[in-house]
Amino acid sequence: MQRSNSGDVRYDDPWYDALASGWGESAGPAEAAVPARRADGADVYLEVQRSAAFQEVRSRYRRFVVPAVAAFLTWYVAYVVTATTAPGLMARPVAGAVNLGMLAGLGQFLTTFLLTWAYVRHARLRRDRAALELRWDAQELARGRGGAA
Repeated sequence: MQRSNSGDVRYDDPWYDALASGWGESAGPAEAAVPARRADGADVYLEVQRSAAFQEVRSRYRRFVVPAVAAFLTWYVAYVVTATTAPGLMARPVAGAVNLGMLAGLGQFLTTFLLTWAYVRHARLRRDRAALELRWDAQELARGRGGAA
C-alpha cells in the first residue's frame, strides 16, 4: 500500500480486484496510473486461469468436492428425515442406554472428521504442489509485466 498525493491509500497489489475500484480510492489525478497496473494483474490472472495446469487443479478439486458434498448431504438428510419420520427406529436400544439415534448422531461427527481428513489428504497429495507451481508462475508473469516487485 502507498499513500497517494491526496493522502488516500492506493493498492499496488496486482491481484487487487479491478471490479472493486472506487472503494477507498479517490477519483483524483493521482490514481490515473492504477487502472493500467490492475489491467496487467487481471491479464496475468486470466492467463493463469485459462492455462491447462489451472484447469487441471480445478478439475481435481471438483472431482473430490462434488461427490463428497453430495454424499455427506445425503447422509445428513437421511439422518434428519429418519429421526423425524421414524422415531421408533431411532429409539431402538443398541447397548444399554445407547440407542440407534445416538449412534447415528455420533456418526455425523465421525463423518465430519473423516471428510475433513480426506479433504486435507487429497489437497496435499493431488493439488497443493500444482497450486504452488501456479502461484509461482503467476508471480513470475506479474513481475515480467511490471505488476509486482
